[in-house]
Amino acid sequence: MGSLNRAPLIRWCGATSLGAVVTHGLASGMVRTKVLVIGGGFGGLFCARRLGGTDVDVTLLDRAASHVFQPLLYQCATGTLSVGQISRSLREELAGHHNVTTLLGDAVLLDPDARQVTARRPDETTFTLDYDVLVLAAGMRQSYFGQEEFAHWAPGMKTLDDALSIRRRLFGAFEIAETLPPGPERDGWLTFAVSGGGPTGVELAGQIRELATRALAKEFHSIDPEDARVLLFDGGDRLLKSFAPALAGKATATLAKLGVEMHLGGHVTDVRREGITVTPKGEGEPQDYPARTVLWTAGVEAVPFARHVAGQLGATTDRAGRIPVEDDLTVAGHPEVFVVGDLAGRKDLPGVAENAMQGGLHAAACIRRDLAGEPRKAYKYRDLGSAAYISRGHALLQAGPVKLSGFLGWLGWGLIHIAFLTGVQNRVSTLATWLGTIARAHRTDRVFLLGSPTSPEQPYTWSAHRSELPPPGPSTASGTEGSTAA
Repeated sequence: MGSLNRAPLIRWCGATSLGAVVTHGLASGMVRTKVLVIGGGFGGLFCARRLGGTDVDVTLLDRAASHVFQPLLYQCATGTLSVGQISRSLREELAGHHNVTTLLGDAVLLDPDARQVTARRPDETTFTLDYDVLVLAAGMRQSYFGQEEFAHWAPGMKTLDDALSIRRRLFGAFEIAETLPPGPERDGWLTFAVSGGGPTGVELAGQIRELATRALAKEFHSIDPEDARVLLFDGGDRLLKSFAPALAGKATATLAKLGVEMHLGGHVTDVRREGITVTPKGEGEPQDYPARTVLWTAGVEAVPFARHVAGQLGATTDRAGRIPVEDDLTVAGHPEVFVVGDLAGRKDLPGVAENAMQGGLHAAACIRRDLAGEPRKAYKYRDLGSAAYISRGHALLQAGPVKLSGFLGWLGWGLIHIAFLTGVQNRVSTLATWLGTIARAHRTDRVFLLGSPTSPEQPYTWSAHRSELPPPGPSTASGTEGSTAA
């Protein structure tokens, strides 16, 4: 692979309605096209894999250098699966593709004229990466609708850090309650509030209640974990609005049978150490709920770099920060910049893993067609259905006319998730763990970390509490900036 410092000899010379025309600077000795992919989620990984072995040099930049299977984060948070079962090193995953380089870093600045991206290392130094084609697949983060202070008491569910933080809060709450005498303080630690009635909120609420009534039921002496209350709040008139009403109704009935208390038609308007305040959408007084563990799944928004990219390219984002795209998923006036996954702002594109996978594959296909001198095709999303886990033996599966719930939905849900996990070892291990949960209530990954008293719990710059990164300065690390050895 050539150095990333070499001046690109492939330039975009205009665009048709479906793509861009590529011209080659030299007939021989030509520098290969540089493709820079931002984000190692489903969109970025699928794009990089599809470009493996092609006549381009691919750099995949990710802030954690790992791929996380986000749909199963809640099972990691509640002790069913380990970190290793739902994630994999990008370097390991892409080791067989010799034209693909993976780098650790957080993209912070874009210079579209120079076609350069500035990335920040965990030690706050920076480096630059050149590109001919940019694929933005950075994904979304949890949205607190302008109330950023809520994040301190109510973690979201988007990263491995989030999952481990939630695991610490969940299992720690039961442990703390065990040390307290009966009364309001103990009750607060045994009350869990979940904001957001979409798939993630429903899955979390069901898992917490199942954890309390099965895995932990007979392990404590002072408390009865089955007394734990799980409160699920949503501002709509029903849960799981992306599912058919009949399926959502069955999920609601299953949650009620588990003991989840559902509160609809109100928004969480305050989160603090001791609990939350919920305000009804219509008339009615705000109500306080004591709860020492609050989890937030109520909304998403674009990561800061995506908003920065939109500004640099002259694009107007929607309220959540999604970037409008053309038919081929490129930004208007910039056929060299693709936006895939949750960040792609088109009405027919849902924020689900399948859209990210298909978008990444589409961007790779367009790049391959450009190299072959063929016109690009428009992106057409194929709805492969939706699935949501409710409890052991109960899940929803919706795919076109097929609508399953209960045990059949649970089997379908499991097969789909196993199929899309990265790595054969992860698939086998996860399947074995799930089969084990059928016969017994034990959860194998309940250990949680409290952090070291002698060092910061999260030393990475980007892990600071919801703060914006300062403007990147000159790198203090040795070596040539903007280049990477092959």
